[in-house]
Amino acid sequence: MKKTVSRAALVGVALCLFFIIFQISVSSTSRFLKYATNSAKPTQEGTRKLKAISQPNSHPPKSLRLPVESPIICDRTDIRYDLCSINGPTVLDPAKSTFFTIGSAQHSIMEKVQPYPRKFEKFIMPRIKNLTLTSGPRRPPCKVPHNVPALVFSAGGYTGNFFHDFNDGFIPLFITVHTIFPDQDFVIVVSEAPNWWPSKYADLLTVFTKHPIIVLKNDSPTHCFPSAKIGLISHGFMTINQTLLPNSKTLLDFRMLLDKAYTPQAQPKVLTSKHTNPRPKLVLASRKEAKGRSILNQEKVIRLIKKVGFDVVVFKPKNKTPLNESYALLNSSHAMVGVHGAALTHSLFLRPGSVLVQVVPIGVEWAAYAFFGRVVKGLNLQYSEYKIGVEESSLVDKYGKGSLLVKDPFALQKTGWDPEIMDIYLKEQNVKLDLIRFKACLKEAYIKAKRFMEANG
Repeated sequence: MKKTVSRAALVGVALCLFFIIFQISVSSTSRFLKYATNSAKPTQEGTRKLKAISQPNSHPPKSLRLPVESPIICDRTDIRYDLCSINGPTVLDPAKSTFFTIGSAQHSIMEKVQPYPRKFEKFIMPRIKNLTLTSGPRRPPCKVPHNVPALVFSAGGYTGNFFHDFNDGFIPLFITVHTIFPDQDFVIVVSEAPNWWPSKYADLLTVFTKHPIIVLKNDSPTHCFPSAKIGLISHGFMTINQTLLPNSKTLLDFRMLLDKAYTPQAQPKVLTSKHTNPRPKLVLASRKEAKGRSILNQEKVIRLIKKVGFDVVVFKPKNKTPLNESYALLNSSHAMVGVHGAALTHSLFLRPGSVLVQVVPIGVEWAAYAFFGRVVKGLNLQYSEYKIGVEESSLVDKYGKGSLLVKDPFALQKTGWDPEIMDIYLKEQNVKLDLIRFKACLKEAYIKAKRFMEANG
């Protein structure tokens, strides 16, 4: 009898679980179908916000134009970032993630700020640690004095993705330094960062400042500074607007900074074929082991690239790949080809005048230009896009040619990139390049790369 009851109970539980899973599946599919039909209606607010995020900044932070009337000032007017200033001596307590400064007991101030320049993104910002800035009659004693200001930011969020390391980290850091500290020394204070981050980017960080980097989670004594800036200024995706900088720095100046950081170690040599008629070197960024956007016929593509006239190096960057090695490879090449993805951020390492071909899967046209189209202009690269046809996308096999996902991705993106839709285009989609179409693109790239090689080595 006990066994019978036990079996019946198990059957009941199994049926319940099946029903729950079925309901979740139906609900998820329903949410997806909402976007895969022509009923998707863009909201005016969503369209406005997407447009604002897409456009590069055209004005400097308001706080830089205001008179200093308070020990703590925060500018929260930008869609991408908050920027706070402590305008006087301050003590940092790493254990409390708090900056203390002397102020009136009757007019105490407290501000909280997340120093990460993706304020517009609701998904990631809740994961960014808040820093507290407070003024009052008391502050803790100072254990480690500094005679230069602090520049404070977060290396949390999407850090670890090479694109975000630069888009949300080092390019905004470059902008902030040349906006606030163009001719001044400072100490970098990082509110949060993965354990590997300080060592991976040590060579680049030392170009910004000669002082040791302070990472709050790895530090315990209090530090005091004559003043502090909290936050990073962003001009937009992979963008430096020289009109907003007092010294008119550009993306080419940022590239020169990379050269200063990595050339002494890299000692790059322009490698060409040993034949009497040298061949330009092309770096193919491979996503073979990545989730989505891999080239399904990569071996055939490599043979085609060689047939067109290039020497090919397949580049598979990983988190542990030394940056000086990556820099030496790209800095000595004449062309780069890759499907839209974080690895194309290495195009920052290409010499000005070299060639970049971005393979653009369906549904990511906007991101392809916003993330990398601006880089090529800023670095004076010779750029072309190979936009795949519907038949070259693996999404056709899964959803069919008639799906709105395939035939009209723009209609689904008018209100922004919904996470479910974004995952389909970025994580589910792979490409099988049409070798005849792609060959024409490669021939054009070869002519440009050959000319660049003959002029620059």
